[in-house]
Amino acid sequence: MKDVTFTPIGKIHSPFQNIEDMPIQPVGAKGVQGTLEVDEQYTDGLKDLEGFSHIILLYHFHLSEGFSLSVKPFLDDEEKGLFSTRAPKRPGPIGLSVVKLIDVDENILRIEDVDVVDGTPLLDIKPYVPEFDIREVENCGWLEKEAERAEEKRSDERFR
Repeated sequence: MKDVTFTPIGKIHSPFQNIEDMPIQPVGAKGVQGTLEVDEQYTDGLKDLEGFSHIILLYHFHLSEGFSLSVKPFLDDEEKGLFSTRAPKRPGPIGLSVVKLIDVDENILRIEDVDVVDGTPLLDIKPYVPEFDIREVENCGWLEKEAERAEEKRSDERFR
């Protein structure tokens, strides 16, 4: 398989200066504000984005090194298979968050509910559309009993 290379389109800015004690999902970051600083060459691509209340951020877990196929996630005390978790240490270290879009001013986007460390490379932005993105699901695996605790959980050093 060929390598894939991504060039960031900007940076995510947040109040979180390191990965310890951060919310582990946007649900735990309600009201936390941040900004997206999109490289000026992509400013024209932000046209019409202000019409959306929420956006999807794709970003690079730039502080994570290496990976293990078995991890102890933040929401459980037992090891799980990596791909059944949202752990940041992955073979393809890409993160995804749905955040509230507050404002677009030129190449700066103000956002809310940000759960990302300051300075994280932004790979892409997509509009969040409930009709496209919400699915009825039958089950959520091992997370069915644990997902509601994500709001209160904070990260630690285990995925550095």
